[in-house]
Amino acid sequence: MQKEMLIQKSKELLWLPFTQMQDYEADPLVIEKGEGVMLYDTEGKSYYDGYSSLWLNVHGHKKKELDDAIKAQLDKVAHTTLLGAANRPAIELAERLVQLTPEKLKRVFYSDSGAEAVEIGLKIAFQYWRNKGFHEKTKFVTVTNGYHGDTVGAISVGAVDIFHTTYKPLMFDSYKIPFPTIYRNEVVDHKEIRDQSLYELEKVLSGNGQEIAAVIMEGMVQGAGGMHIMPEGYLKGVERLCKEYDVLLIVDEVATGFGRTGKMFAVEHEEVEPDIMMIAKGITGGYLPIAATMTTEKIYDAFYADYTELKTFFHGHSYTGNQLGCAVALANLDIFEKDHVIEDVEKKAAFVREQLNSLKSLSHVGDIRQLGLMIGIELVADKQSKQPFPWTKRVGYQTTLKMRELGMLSRPLGDTIVFMPPYASSYEDLKAMIAIMEQAIMEVTSKLSVST
Repeated sequence: MQKEMLIQKSKELLWLPFTQMQDYEADPLVIEKGEGVMLYDTEGKSYYDGYSSLWLNVHGHKKKELDDAIKAQLDKVAHTTLLGAANRPAIELAERLVQLTPEKLKRVFYSDSGAEAVEIGLKIAFQYWRNKGFHEKTKFVTVTNGYHGDTVGAISVGAVDIFHTTYKPLMFDSYKIPFPTIYRNEVVDHKEIRDQSLYELEKVLSGNGQEIAAVIMEGMVQGAGGMHIMPEGYLKGVERLCKEYDVLLIVDEVATGFGRTGKMFAVEHEEVEPDIMMIAKGITGGYLPIAATMTTEKIYDAFYADYTELKTFFHGHSYTGNQLGCAVALANLDIFEKDHVIEDVEKKAAFVREQLNSLKSLSHVGDIRQLGLMIGIELVADKQSKQPFPWTKRVGYQTTLKMRELGMLSRPLGDTIVFMPPYASSYEDLKAMIAIMEQAIMEVTSKLSVST
């Protein structure tokens, strides 16, 4: 198919996720190939992959070890069902995951995406209490501005209005407590902000603990909610309260896992051991859709019984535990170990933090939030008052279009620019990407300042 025809067909046939297709028709893009940290469109133009292909890619594109792992598995079998029959890569990957994750997590339930992993976690928590005889424990506690995916259960424990409000009639009710957001909070003391949020959680648990199955939140960083970072001690405080009031703690590590925050998993920053943890995205290095919901043996035991007791977890997906995905995930973890990837991320995160200082002085950069290589740069109309731009101006979107023009791809979260580069990015790559962001921000916001 000719290049021009590909673009035209993409407009005629595709419906892209999280995309207003009117925008796409105005600025279409068709990716042809990738190599290293670069992507190439059908016109041959190159772009830095500044958001790791939606926070997935770890070692760059066309990584030989990952390519070879898939080819080797193809010579054996591409897929067989995990319903009632295990397979070698799924077993071997489960063993590695249990070794890598917090000590309490002993069981692995595979799925295909982060949202599915969340649905599974919610259903497991719900049924766990029923299997134990506590039928009244059916509610969940979540935090404002949290995001856990787009399936109905996931949005029911999410709280990003622009994503979720439309579907409110479909959603089940959950308790929502305030996330301890630092930026735009009148309280300067981070400890006070943290303690206020923990106090609100304790109020909910003390008054309603008998009907609460679990508390769910992202690990240390709210991703799609705007890259907000938890103050020190908050997640550990949540873990303490969950234990005190006998509710399960579910941590969503879909975006934060596999090194993104500078630790293999974000819970390691505060030595938190959740009862249920979801992982996805970086698990295969950004190659194939594998996800997992991990639980404690105590939770697993509540489902282990004679079939006639009807305690079985009746849930599954056609491609659960796919051999190709598990094989490439194993190769991905080998690279983490062989190349000391976590240590490398820590060094590069420190370099990025220093380089981002040049953006802090820009008149429309209100805040830069970073944990590891998970970074959000919030653009504002007024730096002093922290007043946001009118959302209809779409400043973040316009900035990422300018970044694309300058040779870098990303997607904004409102007016927060996402910078989540592949770990394989060299220091020169990181410096070049930051320079592109700086130029794009300056050009877009200067035009807005003149127009207003």
